[in-house]
Parts: sequence; C-alpha cells; structure tokens
Amino acid sequence: MKVRTRFAPSPTGYLHLGGARTALFAWLYARHHQGDFILRIEDTDRERSTDESVQAILDGMQWLGLDYDEGPFYQTQRMDRYKEVIQQLLDNDQAYYCYCSKEELDALREEQMKNKEKPRYDGRYRDFTGTPPEGVDPVIRFKNPLEGDVTFNDLVKGEISVSNTELDDLIIARSDGTPTYNFTVVIDDLDMEISHVIRGDDHVNNTPRQINIFKALDAPIPEFAHLPMILGEDGQRLSKRHGAVSVMQYPEQGYLPEALLNYLVRLGWSHGDQELFSQEEMIRLFALEDVNRAPSSFNTEKSIWINEQYIKNMPATELAERVAPKLDYLTEEGPELEAVVDALRDRCKTLNDFVDAARYFYVDPDEYNEKAKKKAFGENTSDIFTHLSGKLDSITEWKSELLGAAVKETAADNDVGMGKVGMPLRVALTGNTSSPDIGITLELIGKSAVLKRLQQVQNYL
Repeated sequence: MKVRTRFAPSPTGYLHLGGARTALFAWLYARHHQGDFILRIEDTDRERSTDESVQAILDGMQWLGLDYDEGPFYQTQRMDRYKEVIQQLLDNDQAYYCYCSKEELDALREEQMKNKEKPRYDGRYRDFTGTPPEGVDPVIRFKNPLEGDVTFNDLVKGEISVSNTELDDLIIARSDGTPTYNFTVVIDDLDMEISHVIRGDDHVNNTPRQINIFKALDAPIPEFAHLPMILGEDGQRLSKRHGAVSVMQYPEQGYLPEALLNYLVRLGWSHGDQELFSQEEMIRLFALEDVNRAPSSFNTEKSIWINEQYIKNMPATELAERVAPKLDYLTEEGPELEAVVDALRDRCKTLNDFVDAARYFYVDPDEYNEKAKKKAFGENTSDIFTHLSGKLDSITEWKSELLGAAVKETAADNDVGMGKVGMPLRVALTGNTSSPDIGITLELIGKSAVLKRLQQVQNYL
C-alpha cells in the first residue's frame, strides 16, 4: 500500500509552530517512503474560518518549503459527499435523528454530574419510532457500538484501547444539516486514501470514535500516530504569550526556513546526538518510532543557535540573496554583498543582524558611538590619521593584506600600539568599535570612501 499522509489545519488563525511541526513530520514520513503528502483545509467552521487564515497557512507552508502533492482540498467544497454518506448511514440504520432539545441535554448533564457519572448522551432517541416532537430541528447521531473495545496501535504512543461503553452516540450532522469534524475527517481520509494519520495528541480521544465510523462504512482504517504537544519554556502549552508562535513571524525575525525546520524536527524526534540535519538527512533518517512520547519544550535560545549555524555554513552567494531584501541602503557603487555577508557571517545570528552590521559598508556613519569615540579618539588621533591617509592613498592595489600591513606600519612609525590606530580607525569607518578584520573592512568599504571618512573624523576632531 502506498504511503499517503496529510496535513489538515483549520483556517481559524495563523499556522502555528505546533501545526508546522505536525506538517513537517507528515511530510517527512511521506517523503521517506516515496509516498504522497496532501494538504486539506478543514474549513467547515464558517464562523471562525477566514480567507486570511487560509492564506496564512499557504504562505507558511510555502516559506517552510513543505510542498504538497495534492491539494489544497477544502471541506466546504465537499458538502454533497458528506450528505451522501450521512444518508447512507441513516438508510443502513447506523445513524438516527435525535430530537433532544438543549434544555433536555442540559438537564441530563446536570443529573449525571449530580450522581457523579460521566456526562454523556444516553441514547434516548437511538431506537425511537414514535412521533417526533414539534418545533425541534433534529441532529443526526452515529450509532456507536454498545459492546466491545476499540483497540489500535498508535505508532508513537503504543497500543491504546477504549471500551465502547465509554463512547456515546456522536453527532455527525448538526440541526442545520452541516456535518461535524469527527465525521468529515473520516470521509476525507477515506476518499483521499490516507494511509497514515499523523496529528497532535489532542486528537487521541477522537480516534476511537473515528475508527468506529470507518468500521461502519466497511472502510480500511489508516494507521495513527499522535504527536506530543510542544510546551513553552515555562512548561505550559505553547501559546501567544511565549512570543513568536506564528510561523510567518519567523521570516520577519530573520530566521532561515531550513533552520526553523531543523529546530522543529528536533522537537520530539532525535537521531543520536546529531543537532544539524540537511533536508536530505531528515528525509532519509526520519522514523515515527523515534518520536518521543513526552512533550517537547520550545527554547528560543536553541532555535537562534541553529539559525546561526545555518548562516555560518550557507554559501555566500545564497546568503547574500536571503539578506538583500532586508537592506534598503544597498548601492551599486558599494561592495559586492556576497563579500560583505561572508565577512560578517560569524557575527550574525539572524538575517536581521546583517541590517545594522552591513550598513557602514554602503553608508558613511553620520555619528560616532559616544562611548566608542571617548575610548578611541585621543590627542594624536588626527596626526595618526594624516599619516595613515598618506599611506593608504599611495596603495594602488587595494587588497586586504596590503591594507592591514599599512595600518601596522602606521602604528610602528608613530611608536604606538596597534590599539591606538586600529580602534580609532574602526570608529572612523563604522561609527563603532566592532568590525571584521581591519584589512578586509578597508578593502570592502573602498579607497575613496575610506579616505573620505578619515577626513571627516579629522574635521570632527
């Protein structure tokens, strides 16, 4: 049987990290087995579903690179199919109309709770043959088996067994005729020939009910794998209060999509002590039996560390392409961005870090950091810069080795330590005390800009 997995979010908000990890694990499982990955939008909750949320899901999947082989399919476009199967269940005496009013159900629930019983529907209309009460729009309930157990082997949690006496007769169509989640998901998985349902463990309690509907339809039952939840660093379920939980906040924060995927795959799955995985390695190594049963904790510091490793190891050409859209000050006269990001990569943890770090390669500093200039500029700085400018002006081959040597010679000629030349030079060039190797910095900024900035400092002093 061909492996076919699916990701089936409800478009009632953004694509959050938990959903993204579920999509990733389903995608990896399909890719590992040369199977198909399907995207399905479960949009039957028309009050809460929005077009903006649908787009946010599609954008998040695209940014992460989780390509799907089929879809997106929309449940709202499959209503005729759901009605057809509901009618089939009614005709086969596997479902029935329930005329309980809200008041009746509330009273039943109150009585059961008073008797310290589990609140559940008591099946009072299961075999009803009398005259329906007036003024009640009935729901349709599935006839759940009254005896036996539902047992399935969860590919993450192991064997799970639930007695049918614990399950009441599930509503499969509301009083207005719209189908409910636990019913539509079964029909979708059946029609789309889903072989493996990989989803969050908040759905574990739904699975026995869904299996009974599969059985009633005499349909093949997929394998199930329920992933443990992701917790925040405080041990509570991940939510908005933990910061960026929408996937599309991460590109805004300067994350690389492959780095975020790498971090997400390690939330609940491991392969020895390995931390960094290429996409090819993830696909080759991923196995559901290696998914932890315990919840995982999201750690912002660790996610940034992984992003930093990807920045350090990415080819300079590709890194420049990722950084460029964030820089609004690029000029044609400035240095090649590829060379700049290569020089700065060891100092940057996110793409956003390049925004400030690369600025002085293209734009003259319009001010000098207050602490930096007090520390760097001394009584003889202007004289040293005059000496240095002469040396730099005479260099015809503007290369980092020659430029670095000129700075050292200036220190020796003026009988001062390198700190008396290098530090004020950095402040003059960048406005602050931090930059890559001084020779590389000089080479990338360019001869005319360097001499101009040295003159600006001398005028300032």
